[in-house]
Amino acid sequence: MSETSMNEGRVWRGVADMLKTPWAAMAALLLAVALLDPGNLWATVAFAGRALASTSRYILFAVLLLAWLKATGAEVLVARAFQGHELRMILLAALFGGLAPFCSCEVIPFVAGLLALGAPLSAVMAFWLSSPLIDPPTLLITAAALGWPFAVAKALAAVGLGLFGGFAVRALMRRGAFAAPLKEYRACGCSCGPASGGRPLWRFWTEPDRRAVFRAEFLRNALFLLKWLALAYVLEALLVQYVPARLIAGIVGGEGALPVLAAALVGMPAYLNSYVAPAMVAGLMEQGMSAGAGMAFIVSGAVSSVPAMAAVWSLVTPRVFAVYLLLGLTGAVLAGLLFGIVA
Repeated sequence: MSETSMNEGRVWRGVADMLKTPWAAMAALLLAVALLDPGNLWATVAFAGRALASTSRYILFAVLLLAWLKATGAEVLVARAFQGHELRMILLAALFGGLAPFCSCEVIPFVAGLLALGAPLSAVMAFWLSSPLIDPPTLLITAAALGWPFAVAKALAAVGLGLFGGFAVRALMRRGAFAAPLKEYRACGCSCGPASGGRPLWRFWTEPDRRAVFRAEFLRNALFLLKWLALAYVLEALLVQYVPARLIAGIVGGEGALPVLAAALVGMPAYLNSYVAPAMVAGLMEQGMSAGAGMAFIVSGAVSSVPAMAAVWSLVTPRVFAVYLLLGLTGAVLAGLLFGIVA
């Protein structure tokens, strides 16, 4: 069997696995509405359908962009951010963290290799903190749900959090901390894209293997975004219809630091997929959540997402892991406070 066929087979198996949980969850929610409140079933479906239709152009652009990045092998550009002076590495790692076309599995061997080769933990931390927050499709989905000012602010928060974490870890390292941050690492054994050969191939359509990757990635990401956004908008509709506005406003409404801190603390353990979170935050803001609290909630939830935490825990010592979470929570609160001021 050729390598291309094996790669396509892995993608198709991944597609089959991804089709299970969100569709089942959405069906269960709609069934519950049909049984308990049948008069609201059509309103819920219509709300989700309209929202999904309005987001379709963003979905199309996002999946085309991701497929192109994977087919060209553009991830090698991210690796170049970890070369040179440490301060330069921190800056570039924070910037490229939001552009990296990695899946949650692929980032583990990438970062493990960087640490094993001696890349400073400060630069790696900058990448790790910024990468879960934003990427091209997340930016577009956030803009569709919450508007471009919120999406741009989230992108700036991602870079700012990466810089904050990178320089904080650098200061700790200069005092002798984190001398051996890396645990023993075992590869996950997956393949998430084409071999880059050391440089991107922008004219990817000239090679059959890369054309196959483009097709497979387009389909995989289209199905991935479709299922999660459909679930997100169903959840948003239910939130708007059934959660009292007074409850939301009482917890995370109003001005000041307390609602922002509360939102960050609630958002960190309450894992939401990066594509579900914007719609959920939009619903919460309609119910009375402040803009600053919404930013804190979405930032802290992304930093502490299951894939991000699993990647960190599998690679680094518990002390580094604790610092990662503390930096993420602190950065979320600061992002929420600043956005609340300017929004």
